[in-house]
Amino acid sequence: MTGYDPRFLGPDDALEVPLPVPVDDDGPPRALRRLDHPRFSILLDPDRRLAAATACTVDGENLQRLPRTGSWRLDDQALPDEQAGNELYRHNPLDRGHLVRRLDPMWGGVDEARQAGEATFVYTNAAPQIDAFNQSKELWNGLEDHVLTFADAHRHRIVVHTGCVFDPADPVYRGIALPRRFWKVAAWATAGTGQGADDGGTRPDVLRAAAFVLDQTPQLTDAELSTATGRALAAGNIPPLGPYRTFGVPVADLEVLTGLDLGPLVAADVLAPERRTAVGTGPAAEPAEPMRAGGPPPSGWTELTTPAEVGQLLAR
Repeated sequence: MTGYDPRFLGPDDALEVPLPVPVDDDGPPRALRRLDHPRFSILLDPDRRLAAATACTVDGENLQRLPRTGSWRLDDQALPDEQAGNELYRHNPLDRGHLVRRLDPMWGGVDEARQAGEATFVYTNAAPQIDAFNQSKELWNGLEDHVLTFADAHRHRIVVHTGCVFDPADPVYRGIALPRRFWKVAAWATAGTGQGADDGGTRPDVLRAAAFVLDQTPQLTDAELSTATGRALAAGNIPPLGPYRTFGVPVADLEVLTGLDLGPLVAADVLAPERRTAVGTGPAAEPAEPMRAGGPPPSGWTELTTPAEVGQLLAR
């Protein structure tokens, strides 16, 4: 029960979804620490004190929608100075946003589901997000539900990878560089249909994936954002954040944004089949357009505002 299961979608090697790994480039090696919890794992970046990635298994047929229990606490698998604790969130408008949603690992028996939900309240699973209510944030928080609803998920199971987008320009507040963007990939197995080409048997299940980015960067020019950020930090306030925008994006673009190798999820992308052929399953090449936080979305990104738009994206 403890830790993420990369074979949750099925025993076939083609359905295995491993944890993300740092891209092997010419820079210094990136040390991420794996922290295992019931039905999910966290890849903690101790330097940023936040999660670069999380991975969770979701059994949509057996979810237990139990009342909320548990409270935020430090993760005993990491040192206190390797995680952003309550001092980051005290007396300001920042939310402790779950990366692994409380509901997602809460499936199976009641006791184990409750234990899994309570395990999500560790600070290594928290992301600082502006607390103002808006429709895009609600859409982001329910993306896993929308994927289960609209995707032809085999046995109604999905795996979800979520994390922070770390940018060197992220503003530092109370010693923590606050991410302005977050990423998510949901993957599922579509049941094979028809006859196989060689032996007349049924076709194997096929891995599918869809990727998303949440952007809480203010819609300001670079100069305006720099000035507003400097003034806020000088006064001891949080830097300007929000309103949220949610995008459906090519999985390959996430590899560039995050510096993580997402393995077979690039080739499984439902959004950009034309790029799957060119990119393959390794780290992606640079996108044709720059991806500036807060700026217009690059080619291939689709802004989402309703659950119906998520369904349209998945049906492509």
